[in-house]
Amino acid sequence: MLRVIDTETCGLQGGIVEIASVDVVGGTIINPMSDLVCPDRPISRQAMAIHRITEAMVADKPPIEQVISRYHGSAFYVAHNASFDRRMLPEMHGEWICTMTLARGLWPGRKYGNQALRESLQLEVETPPDLHAHRALYDCYVTAALLIHIMDFSGWDEAELVRRMNVRGSSSTFPFGKYRGSKIDEVAKRDPGYLKWMLKNIPDLKPDLRGAMERALSAD
Repeated sequence: MLRVIDTETCGLQGGIVEIASVDVVGGTIINPMSDLVCPDRPISRQAMAIHRITEAMVADKPPIEQVISRYHGSAFYVAHNASFDRRMLPEMHGEWICTMTLARGLWPGRKYGNQALRESLQLEVETPPDLHAHRALYDCYVTAALLIHIMDFSGWDEAELVRRMNVRGSSSTFPFGKYRGSKIDEVAKRDPGYLKWMLKNIPDLKPDLRGAMERALSAD
């Protein structure tokens, strides 16, 4: 089971006003949950214009610490731009998977917003009729449909999705060899044969480095 999660906030610096999730089991979207949340700061005008959640809507709601336990219990959490939602939320014990990161690797040269990918990939998804884009549960349904499409298109299972997340940080550049210090993505374009040779002939490459090289080749 993969739990797709989304938050709406007071702004880019935090303050959750809404959380929602759906579960993906066997390619089916089930178990929708959502809660409005009383934030720890005022809602910015910019954020309110996007999600349309007002101060009055959340004034009598519980804080995130009182509702977050409803969303626990999955080994895998999925979000679109997962680093943002993960940073906003209290600690969630499980592996995190980012559909935006995966989409960038699979379909280079597109716009990677949730709605943009929904349109460009022609995702079929039935969203809640009483909600709109940038409400948490609505966005969960779109992200879940994207996740299902990614898994169908790539053939990746949960373990492979997690492994694909381990391609950031120090492994964005080569730590050794003739391209030491060069960006892996750039080498994949100039000399893909070198990456393929390394993947085939160096079995003890660190997993994050191997993943970064494979992702760079698949995006080329």
